[in-house]
Amino acid sequence: MKRISILSAAVTCLFSFQVATSSAQTKPLSERMAAQVMDIWADSLWTGRPFKWTYDQGVILEGIADVWYKTGDTKYFNYIKKSMDHFVQADGTVRTYKPDEFNIDHVKNGRSVLLLYKVTGQEKYLKAAQSFRDQLSKHPRTKEGGFWHKQVYPNQMWLDGLYMGEPFYAEYSALTNDASGFNDVANQFIWMEQHSRDPKTGLMYHGWDESKEQQWADKNTGRSPHVWGRAMGWYGVGLVDALEYFPENHPKRKELIAILNRFADAVKKVQQPNGLWYDVIDVPNGKGNYFESSAAAMFVTTIAKGVRLGYLPQSYMAVAERAYAGMKKEFVEEVNADKVNYKGTVNVSGLGGKPYRDGSFEYYMREKVITNDPKGVGAFMMAASEMEIAALPKMGKGKTVTVDSYFNNEFHKEPATGKMEPFHYIWTEKDNNGYSLLGHIFNARGAKLSTLEDAPTAANLKNSSVYIIVDPDTEKETEKPNYVQPAHVKAVSDWVKAGGVLVFFHNDAGNAEFKNFNTLANAFGINFNEVSKNRVQGSQFEQGAVMMPANHPIFKTTKKAYLKEISTLTLTSPAKPSVTHNGDVIIATAKVGKGTVFAVGDPWLYNEYTDGRKLPADFQNFKAANDLVEWLLNQAKK
Repeated sequence: MKRISILSAAVTCLFSFQVATSSAQTKPLSERMAAQVMDIWADSLWTGRPFKWTYDQGVILEGIADVWYKTGDTKYFNYIKKSMDHFVQADGTVRTYKPDEFNIDHVKNGRSVLLLYKVTGQEKYLKAAQSFRDQLSKHPRTKEGGFWHKQVYPNQMWLDGLYMGEPFYAEYSALTNDASGFNDVANQFIWMEQHSRDPKTGLMYHGWDESKEQQWADKNTGRSPHVWGRAMGWYGVGLVDALEYFPENHPKRKELIAILNRFADAVKKVQQPNGLWYDVIDVPNGKGNYFESSAAAMFVTTIAKGVRLGYLPQSYMAVAERAYAGMKKEFVEEVNADKVNYKGTVNVSGLGGKPYRDGSFEYYMREKVITNDPKGVGAFMMAASEMEIAALPKMGKGKTVTVDSYFNNEFHKEPATGKMEPFHYIWTEKDNNGYSLLGHIFNARGAKLSTLEDAPTAANLKNSSVYIIVDPDTEKETEKPNYVQPAHVKAVSDWVKAGGVLVFFHNDAGNAEFKNFNTLANAFGINFNEVSKNRVQGSQFEQGAVMMPANHPIFKTTKKAYLKEISTLTLTSPAKPSVTHNGDVIIATAKVGKGTVFAVGDPWLYNEYTDGRKLPADFQNFKAANDLVEWLLNQAKK
């Protein structure tokens, strides 16, 4: 009996180990790092320092935001909100933030504040963001206009500062349509490269002193003595993040992309055989030099995101992949099946100050290296999220997904500008009404996003693979709505027959136009019934529950979805029912020529019901969005 018990215990232990190992292998590293972060700093991000506004917090929250976009799990958004609400007061003032210190680091967390404003619409976040923008308006500058790193570091630009200030500045400029802001952002990156880049290696020195008076500054160039890995990492991530907000037609956008390509080439050349980079990059054989983890994570983020957004050639993914493999081997430490640690991050490195930091190699080697430094884990979550996105199948590569803004053409006054701006089911909209999360899912599968503001024609549909028409306007929504006309029916029908994938996200009675829109839907055997089914009272969410059939060809991983206030469908050939509920057809498809049509009587997969903030956890609209995106892109022939 004793021997059998011992054997049984051994088998149980082996089974438990296999289960834990399997779980550890399947749960993404970004989420395991986030779980550790949210355990270490459960109440707020104190980051081991006195309670104050610090950029360390913002780096972690950037990583958490990336995990939220990738998972649609509300706990990540709630963590960001809780963390920022420790500081942002009801009147928009920010506790412990001192704008008159003119420290560019203090602007960093403005991106988390902007996220909260865009998602919730709460005025306090807008007021807080405006205070950071006001600091930039008054911030001391070099003679040509570059931001000083801090007022206490006069005449100095550091690579670090480009990450701390410019992504926020670019995002705020996009929110307020500030062309002059984009010009200023571009110049900051251009000037920093001009002053800090070594023309022989392409590497960028940590800092530049315009006055050349600092002890650490070269008397001819003003540069600091060495290339610090994380400083270059700050610059790279700052550049790729800022570029995401630049208008396509901005005159300096191409120049910034060229800088990014030069940056990536220089980083590639000094990558070590294990995929990593030394802390002090330009002294690889220096005594005590070591592979540093935050720099690696930032380089991976810069390169992988640069490739994903089309700024860098696909060939650079090999650099990111080698680095990520090296990071996992060298720096990632298993805690359990749900959590990891991230090791090997230098706590801080700077120039000048008291006690004085002379920028020597020996100085950099004296700084402490720790595990789970906020800057390291934040950067690692960003890198892991990008690499997990890169690993997804790219059935959308070379394909463009276009959302209509002609039949759905609503405007409202944007509080940040006081001007009338488009809203309701648009890609850039992060509040409840937007499709920003759906757009992120399309982009993660390799697709590009576009918006069609004009009536559909053969010419302007030509380059679209998927065309989404959502919630056609009534006079209640738009003063002069654009109704479907026979010419539109022909253009869209011909496009579908030639291989296009058409998506109807209609709406229910009283919230959309039916008569004219059905002339288009009828061309594919689909009629939207002017009714409102699956009505939900208050928070009785189960009234909107729709169970997806097992082994569904579209919704392969979705079991339970939420659709409320929908118009049902009446079908004729070639349309076929895809999902029925309570005896009604609520989702249909049609094969027409070489193309495909998908129809549902609800805008459905907008942020309110995909980002996890409203629905109970057992609803799977985020999974449904992923399933549908993959199916639509697989239907597309081009």
